[in-house]
Amino acid sequence: MSLLDRHTDFLAALRAHGIAASTAEGIDAARALGVVDLLDREAVRAAYAATLVKRHNDVAVFNALFDLWFPPAIGDGRTADTDGAVVDLEVEVTGAHGTSPELHAMRTELARALFDGDSTALVQIARRALARYGSTPGAGGNPGSWSPRAALEQLDPTTLLAGLIRTAEGQSRPRNTTGAATRSRFTRRIGQFEQLVTAEAHRRIAEQKGEHYVADNLTAPALDQVPFLGASQAELAAIRRAIRPLARQLATRIHRERRHGTRSGTLDFRRTLRSALATGGVPIAPRYRPRRPHKPELVVLCDVSSSVANFAHFALLLVHALHEVFSRTRVFAFVRDVHEVTEHLRRGRDAAESLAEVRRATLQFPGTGTDHGRVFAEFAADHVDVLTSRSVLLVLGDARNNNHDPALEVLAGLTDRCRRTLWLNPEPRANWGTGDSAALAYGEIVEMAECRNLAQLTDLVRNLDRR
Repeated sequence: MSLLDRHTDFLAALRAHGIAASTAEGIDAARALGVVDLLDREAVRAAYAATLVKRHNDVAVFNALFDLWFPPAIGDGRTADTDGAVVDLEVEVTGAHGTSPELHAMRTELARALFDGDSTALVQIARRALARYGSTPGAGGNPGSWSPRAALEQLDPTTLLAGLIRTAEGQSRPRNTTGAATRSRFTRRIGQFEQLVTAEAHRRIAEQKGEHYVADNLTAPALDQVPFLGASQAELAAIRRAIRPLARQLATRIHRERRHGTRSGTLDFRRTLRSALATGGVPIAPRYRPRRPHKPELVVLCDVSSSVANFAHFALLLVHALHEVFSRTRVFAFVRDVHEVTEHLRRGRDAAESLAEVRRATLQFPGTGTDHGRVFAEFAADHVDVLTSRSVLLVLGDARNNNHDPALEVLAGLTDRCRRTLWLNPEPRANWGTGDSAALAYGEIVEMAECRNLAQLTDLVRNLDRR
């Protein structure tokens, strides 16, 4: 593969994983490569990162894909000879009792590298550990598989933490440092080593099966591309941490667009004619009445059943964080019955506390399956007055109705009272209308949008007050 082919293939992989790398940015990256030493891998990484990466959340995905398309080594790579190395301080090695002498020697070397923060040594140990403990020979002489988990289970680097801390505490502690800082430093280095082992495994697998196989099957997507309904606990926690700073940026952008995004609503004839006097009566520069920024009223109708719990949590979390963007917000949660939870979101200063109150309130709902028709009828009977011509009705849920009556005419009546109705569905569009899904039927009445991840949720919330 030529360098140009590898360059274009790398850009395509970035786009496939949610990193917006335009053609112009790809050209900028190619120009940047022309002024760096192509034999300096970190310089090449920096050139690509400076021209292609625009968001902090994309850094991890970028680095993982860069390591696939521009690997640091081929095959076993070069390994440093550490025999006879001079050690000024003996580092205590804890954990993994009863191991073989070979494994104990490697763990001792790893402990020393972690203590010193020697990144070069950690890379070499990661390669040797994967080759020794993470490889499985294939049948019939074919290449085997590579497992970073198997290598890490043998080395068990997390059990080295206690010895590293005790060794550090045995020295004179630097001024303005604490035991917590020491633990954090070594924990971070252990995490970096685990990432090195995983990256080495991905590199070796890419040599066997190709970069696209690893990119499509083993490389985690960017945080805002992780599907709500299939996210792990660690990914859910990371998304939760990203919500509030994202909401602040989003609120600032919405306010700016409302002030400057649209210049006018209707033509101002009087000002236009006055300005035309300077051009002989020809209205070269039409004048418009200034558009008054407005805040829409937001009414949220949210399915909180277990099948969409993660999606509902983050959607409500983002709406709660954006409360200043809307003139009034009313939030209703449902499974089979409708219950207003606006006060729960208003009372709690902390978003997590507010969402916990909502969850406790929804536990009282009877029934085991969502019944949208019943929900719409109850909402129309008891809460229809909250909908006005300024209201945006936001429905959150997967539109799976458990084969109940969808009450399409009731939803149509609610939609007629609103400025806009938008339904956010966390299921893939290909699944709409399958099984007990009424998404296609509801989609003929209201605007239904796929909302599977944080990027889609952010974009849709940002455009709530547009038609």
